Amino acid sequence: MGMVLAAPVHAEDHADGLRSAVMEDLPELVALYQDLHANPELSFQEHETAAKLAARARALGFEVTEGVGQTGVVAVMRNGEGPTVMLRADMDGLPVVEQTGLPYASTRTAVPATGEETGVMHACGHDTHMAAWIGAAQLLSERKDDWSGTLVMILQPAEETGEGALAMLADGLYTRFPKPDYVLAFHDAAQAPAGLIGYSSGYALANVDSVDVVIPGIGGHGAYPHTTKDPVVIGAHIVTRLQTLVSRELNPLDSAVVTVGSFRAGSKHNIISDEAHLQITVRSYTDEVRASLLEGIARIARAEAMAAGMPEDKLPVVTVQDPYTPSTFNTPEMTASVMAGLSERFEGRVFEVPSVMGGEDFGQFHRADPENVESLIFWVGGVPMDEYQASQRGEVELVSLHSPFWAPDAPVVIATATEALTAATLDLMPKSGG
Repeated sequence: MGMVLAAPVHAEDHADGLRSAVMEDLPELVALYQDLHANPELSFQEHETAAKLAARARALGFEVTEGVGQTGVVAVMRNGEGPTVMLRADMDGLPVVEQTGLPYASTRTAVPATGEETGVMHACGHDTHMAAWIGAAQLLSERKDDWSGTLVMILQPAEETGEGALAMLADGLYTRFPKPDYVLAFHDAAQAPAGLIGYSSGYALANVDSVDVVIPGIGGHGAYPHTTKDPVVIGAHIVTRLQTLVSRELNPLDSAVVTVGSFRAGSKHNIISDEAHLQITVRSYTDEVRASLLEGIARIARAEAMAAGMPEDKLPVVTVQDPYTPSTFNTPEMTASVMAGLSERFEGRVFEVPSVMGGEDFGQFHRADPENVESLIFWVGGVPMDEYQASQRGEVELVSLHSPFWAPDAPVVIATATEALTAATLDLMPKSGG
């Protein structure tokens, strides 16, 4: 995130006493985090997690509905006239074997869509998201005299597969429940010191497309290539030509990525295969750039095969996986308003940061009604301060999200995010006449 070191995380309390209230709740929230971390569940398998947190929300006085979008949870608290604000946390872990060595490390296994049993880990920090979500729910339920409107708090499944937000929307999130005026979330960050807050205005995260290209060929003996149409050579030309989509076809001011992550063909040294398979990840911000990239991939694949002499009925088949993860757009007005308040509250700890090409299906909530739903997702740094300082001296390299070694400074992340989510919600839902 490119941030510098900031003031101590637990500095002097704000005038509203919110930080002191967070610190009082923190031991309970950290215990919850450790339980969630030790018991992760994969996408659309978050049954225990959802039930556990739904019970807590219900005990706080929320109207709770479970099973929204398969395993999602919606908790509603109505508190008079005013805007509707939705706070979102994601629940799913990853098929990763944990190697942190933490005393509460996950030893769970599960079977993902691949059908092969694997270890499961909260390697993306969704456990910190859920703990802070509960922290904000507790504080807001205790402070109903300080806000007015409708609070909708959701626990979303399957963020890691890019399907959960869409599943909840398809299951009536905006029709069965109050539709939000504002949607708010945070994500822990593995490249920033714990307790720092980062944000981007406008596009914050990218469209994410997964593209498969199946390249037919005419196989044969490797010693007699003239009797074949080699799909490896065709594929190699496709991979090379794809690099020109970003470098020569897009405006240099537009951001985009086309990465071939897999190239598979053949099984033996002296056999020319009759098929090759490319797997490509495509990243963009705008829908126009996305469409241009996807059209270009299909055009290049067909053209290179034709240039190699393949007949019309044996040209490459290009498949774009659906649904895709849309870009996340932080609406500028909401972003400016919320971050002005957080900058004052967390003096010296809030920074505007560059957008990234990672993906997050949080963008679905704004996209579902862009004229009426404003949205913001911000980052909360999670790297323990001593580790971050060592990395600045070149002594260690920081791990990334999704690493089996990712272990955020959970108390600092949870305390910072709980206070930030609560304060932002209070600012968005002022008491009538306040």
